[in-house]
Order: sequence, then structure tokens, then C-alpha cells
Amino acid sequence: MKFAVLVFPGSNCDLDMYHAIKDELGEEAEYVWHDTKDLSSYDGILLPGGFSYGDYLRCGAIAQFSNVMSEVKKAADAGKPVLGICNGFQILTEAGLLPGALLRNKNLKFMCRTSELTVVNNNTMFTSDYAKDQVIKVPIAHGEGNYTCDEETLASLKANNQIVFTYTNDNPNGSVEDIAGIVNERGNVLGMMPHPERAVHELIGGTDGLALFKSMVKQWRESHVSHA
Repeated sequence: MKFAVLVFPGSNCDLDMYHAIKDELGEEAEYVWHDTKDLSSYDGILLPGGFSYGDYLRCGAIAQFSNVMSEVKKAADAGKPVLGICNGFQILTEAGLLPGALLRNKNLKFMCRTSELTVVNNNTMFTSDYAKDQVIKVPIAHGEGNYTCDEETLASLKANNQIVFTYTNDNPNGSVEDIAGIVNERGNVLGMMPHPERAVHELIGGTDGLALFKSMVKQWRESHVSHA
């Protein structure tokens, strides 16, 4: 499986994402600059964390207008997996690929620590290697991770089982309903604030994030690789 790791001016988690895919997962990965106009050769699209365009205006507000985002939308429409982590999640909401918005953390402070997440929905292409209601440990590192949406959107997220991850005991940012990650209605676009790419090896604190990437590869192989 071949992944595109998108790089915007200000991205700083692209190296972590590349390492997770290339070295820990053993799949293909390439850095793709924000002005790229063709993503058709990639099987999965990854939007890493960081501070795209310095987080001017709002987090992700400028990145949504990058040339590559029209290609990300095409990939999503084609059913390819699109994963946005932290700033990548913010970009996906700004671009309209996911509902809602990310606001400043409730305590108005940048937070960097390991957080416990509950896998609310393991029936997605991103979470099939987890058990339902499994509690995993994944780092967070954000100042604007407070997920919010109106009541109608929240009701829709619940009705369509689009809430994928929630904070287990300690909601670090004030997100509505403890939401840590959601998918689109089709289920092929996931946005989450915690960093699974930083939880792929015991030396860096654990491997609970690796199953997310394994789930993506497993789904892709089942869909694209013929069995003898």
C-alpha cells in the first residue's frame, strides 16, 4: 500500500508519520508537498500534525485552500482512506470533509501528554484491528483540540456511528461528548486529535497506535489484492 504524507508549510509531524508507515508498518510512503496537483498514484492520504501556515486566521484555515486539498477531496470521493491527525483533523474540518470545528482547549493551554482513548466504533477501515470499547494509550499535543458542533450535527454523528474515539476518563480539551476522533458518513475519512503515529514502538511509549495503520492496510489488501 502506498501512502502520501502531505507536507504544508509549518507541518512538524510529517517525519513521525513517515516513520510509522515506512519503518514500523513496512509500507510505502512519500512526502507530498502542498502544491501537488495529482494524488492518483497513492492508495491512502495522510495529513499530519503541526502548525500549517503558522495557524494564522484559524488552525487549518489557510491550508484548506492549498492545491493538494482539491486532490484530497477527489481521493475521499473515490473511497480512498484519508487520515487527518491533530492539525490534519483541523484542516479536514475547515475543508468541509468532516463536520464540526476545533476550538481552543478549555483551559486555554497547550497540552502534551499521554491520553487514554476508548475505541467507540471498531467497524471502520481505521479501527478493525481494535476491539470495541478497547482502551488505548495515545499521546496528545495540541492547543486547539476542543471539538465542537451544533446539536443537529452531534445527533447525526451519533445516529450514523461516526464517533470513533472518545477520551476515556479525562477529557483534556473540553470536546463535546468527550470526542477525540470522528469519521465522515462514508467512513473513509478519519480525523482525530491524538497522535497514533507517536505510539508505534515500545521505545517511544507503546504500540497502541499501530493497529490503526494496520487496519488501513488490512482493509486495502482485502479490497485490492486478489486471493489465489
